Amino acid sequence: MAQTADTTRKARPIRNIDLENVDVAPDAVDTKGWLLLNQDIALELDGAVQNLYNFKYDRAEKQFRSLRRRYPNHPMPYFLMGLSTWWKIVPTNWQSKLYDKPFQAYMDTAITKAEALYEKDNKNYEACFFLAASYGFAGRLQAERKNWPKATISAKRALKYLELSQEANGLSPEFLFGQALFNYYAVWIPDNYPILKPVLLLFPKGDKQLGIQQLRTVADNGIYVGPEAKVFLMRILNNEENNPTLAMPIARNLATKYPDNGYFQRFYALLCFNEGDFRECEQTSRDILDKLNRGLPGYEGISGRYATYFLGWLMQNKYKDMVKAKDYYQRCIVFAESTSDTKGGYYLYANLNLARLADKENNVRDARRYYEEVANIAPHKSVNYTEAKNYLKAHKVKK
Repeated sequence: MAQTADTTRKARPIRNIDLENVDVAPDAVDTKGWLLLNQDIALELDGAVQNLYNFKYDRAEKQFRSLRRRYPNHPMPYFLMGLSTWWKIVPTNWQSKLYDKPFQAYMDTAITKAEALYEKDNKNYEACFFLAASYGFAGRLQAERKNWPKATISAKRALKYLELSQEANGLSPEFLFGQALFNYYAVWIPDNYPILKPVLLLFPKGDKQLGIQQLRTVADNGIYVGPEAKVFLMRILNNEENNPTLAMPIARNLATKYPDNGYFQRFYALLCFNEGDFRECEQTSRDILDKLNRGLPGYEGISGRYATYFLGWLMQNKYKDMVKAKDYYQRCIVFAESTSDTKGGYYLYANLNLARLADKENNVRDARRYYEEVANIAPHKSVNYTEAKNYLKAHKVKK
């Protein structure tokens, strides 16, 4: 591999790039063979990217394999195959490890192909992009698997190639994606995971607001990683920045553009529920259950858990139909148990609401059964735990 400078010593934010002012003049770099800049390839793969994020995996991968036959030594088709595999893991909330090995194999191959291109030309910024992206995605999965040493190594390698390709950001918005994520998470991670602070001392400083700004640029302009930028932006704004109002239009865009993506649909349903848009929440939740029942790819127990809880709540509080409410809550519990997620909020509140409904019907036996489960899983200092314990104390089983 070509020799590179040590990039871990520069403690500064990765800078923003104005896409209208290209840092590297087009004639200063030999971009021949760069598929990222090939407009014919972009037009050809537009449908494949649509299929990928719409969970039409077979259709997308057929086009990616066609690209691989024509460009067997280029990292792009292998990276895209890996990205398709990645989106078979995401809907399971990282629970399924069925696709870990094929995903890693695709990313390893993309790295090998990109390294070969970089060794031939250390100004091949496209090769740097695929090296950074492949190491970045591989590191993300390793982090989800709690394999912190491997995740750290992958992150350091990804950062090295981000720094090397920084000059070429103006050539394509795709190059900015990794830097946007780094700028945000380099600040967010040590704030939320203090145990990792010593590791992050090895990296440059980040800039959260700059990262969000850069993600918006990629989301608006990126062809291949534009949808990924939207996903991260949606999650960051809602989960980390606690700003669902800004996350909502992104979630709506993703759920509308990719209507068969169970992950996008359930995230949109969640935001609609939290923001009080119950009409959209109900419609989306019913659509999720319909697609789950039809066995569409990417629709499984986790999506079902979301949808049945929302519909149970709506039946109980909007339509006052307690029979349907109980049915949906019970189905939510089954979905939670089928995905081994009996510690989460949907499972807790489904049991809590069923306990309250049983209490109103003077059905002490069922109320006790549901309150016992609430007492088992609710935090001991929570009002839900106190409510459950008080009910169980007041309605002891007679011996």
